[in-house]
Amino acid sequence: MNVTHLHCSKCGSHYPANRLINLCECGKPLLVAYDLDAARLTLTKDALHNRIPTLWRYEEVLPLADQHNRITLGEGFTPLHHAKRLGDALAIPYLFIKDESMNPTQSFKARGMTMAVSMANELGVTKTAVPSAGNAAGALSAYAALAGMEAHIFVPSDTPSANIVECQSLGAHVTLVDGLITDCGKIVAERKEEEGWFDVSTLKEPYRIEGKKTMGYELAEQMQWELPDVIFYPTGGGTGLIGMWKAFDEMEELGLIGSFRPRMVSVQSSGCAPIVEAFHQGLENGAEIKNAHTVASGLRVPKAIGDFIILDILRKSNGTAVAVSDEDLVEDARVIGAYEGIFAAPEGGALLTALKKLVSAGEVKPDERIVLFNTGSGIKYLEAFKG
Repeated sequence: MNVTHLHCSKCGSHYPANRLINLCECGKPLLVAYDLDAARLTLTKDALHNRIPTLWRYEEVLPLADQHNRITLGEGFTPLHHAKRLGDALAIPYLFIKDESMNPTQSFKARGMTMAVSMANELGVTKTAVPSAGNAAGALSAYAALAGMEAHIFVPSDTPSANIVECQSLGAHVTLVDGLITDCGKIVAERKEEEGWFDVSTLKEPYRIEGKKTMGYELAEQMQWELPDVIFYPTGGGTGLIGMWKAFDEMEELGLIGSFRPRMVSVQSSGCAPIVEAFHQGLENGAEIKNAHTVASGLRVPKAIGDFIILDILRKSNGTAVAVSDEDLVEDARVIGAYEGIFAAPEGGALLTALKKLVSAGEVKPDERIVLFNTGSGIKYLEAFKG
């Protein structure tokens, strides 16, 4: 382990790494810092050739101290699919889909939860809790079961039924809440001290992002260490986007890539688009969306705790933020399936809609190298595809 400390993403305060902690005293997310000079001695391009095809291949820049505490279901190193048929139809020859539905529990949430639960295991946690829109709940349920921990899940009552059944089948304690994920989060915050739960909410502990950042490492490795021109990412809490940007900075310091960065495009539903609204209004934070609604449940996050980080990344990368309708994102998930054989989540479909909008507007050139991150499987969202 090459961890040196934790540091606040807002005020810069430092904290020791070998302790259970949620947020900084200022209320903002904490990030893990590494001794990258030490990491670069063994994390080399040549060394990676012989490593296991999971996210744990990047162990020098992951926070776990003792690998015996690893709680894993074989997550990571998902396919980077060259979408040739879809690309031909759109006249975009270098279109790729990073298919996160191939993870355990069928979404990118497995990356964050393997890390959060492994670290919780290392630090002596026996009870975990999370508010979720669905897929994070399923992932926590799976990894907590494997670790022998309690998992207390709080999800909106209209969460896709597949997620609810999944959590129940994995032995989790599931509570349905009349409200949004933010309402679920309030319940966890109010009860965690008395119940003895460790809160693994998005960006409210420092380790889920370390699992998510491996998407950036994998993407670079799978593209022969040349990052794409544009990355489209469906944004609810935004941990994956933040994690990838962190990975790019680490990789540059490690000597694995140069200074080039992709333009990052945050995609949301028009029924819940706090990042899109804040970006185009020139704001540093997103306002909380009232009556947020979308069939893409992973995008139904009315207020992201890391919104200021997401907005900063979009601007630093010369990227943008796009909102799309539920009707379009569901239809374009079907288009991805019909052309490429990937049953994408509605969140994945939203990326295709956004791509077409930006190409039409001239903001993305058809000859650029473009990656869409399909963050989960459509099988979890059957209600959204009915009719």
